[in-house]
Amino acid sequence: MALELTYDLIAKRIDHSLLQPTLTEEEMEAGCRVAAEYGVASVCIKPFAVPLAARILRGTGVEVGTTIGFPHGGHATSVKVFESQQAIDDGATELDMVVNIGQVLGGQWAAVAVDIRAVVETAHERDAVVKVIFENCYLTDEQKIRLCHICGDVGADYVKTSTGYGTGGATHEDLILMRKSSPPGVKLKAAGGVRTLDQAIAVVELGCDRFGASKTAEILDELKGRLAR
Repeated sequence: MALELTYDLIAKRIDHSLLQPTLTEEEMEAGCRVAAEYGVASVCIKPFAVPLAARILRGTGVEVGTTIGFPHGGHATSVKVFESQQAIDDGATELDMVVNIGQVLGGQWAAVAVDIRAVVETAHERDAVVKVIFENCYLTDEQKIRLCHICGDVGADYVKTSTGYGTGGATHEDLILMRKSSPPGVKLKAAGGVRTLDQAIAVVELGCDRFGASKTAEILDELKGRLAR
């Protein structure tokens, strides 16, 4: 897919990741200011720091996102719902939730669907967006396809490759598979391994509406230089 390279084509697909376990509040605040300066789509920040991000990013056009059931998805569904409600109360408009990976591997598809649906319905009641994280490094293609179908059935907004903290991140093969296996109304997010401008362009060309990045400034500074030539 040939795309005309523009600043917004890349910047408005970036979810600036502020999830590293060692990040301090000062570092997360600085990360939010980077997101505002570069005009990205959103930040994805640790849940306790959502109020901080909401305060800094108010009026900037950058959405505030956080994680639900992170990083292994093993929280009880009721806890994921509570996390979602708390995050929205604190100012989040986008929720990146992890499926119950063990239930996926065990073929407990009804329970998996109930879990995802509960978070999606909670979020949509208050106009928040849900990105469903698969953690593809642990899954077969058949399991990924089944999850794409479930996400379409329950009305999830995005399917997402990974947390960035598993044994692998987004692959081109997975992105192609997930785009093909999801309804047109479900968007696609790559996470894990997008660290350069060329990698960012590649995932956009594969149909990604968002991608997670911690090297946002480096990617977009290189983009500015390339566009200025």
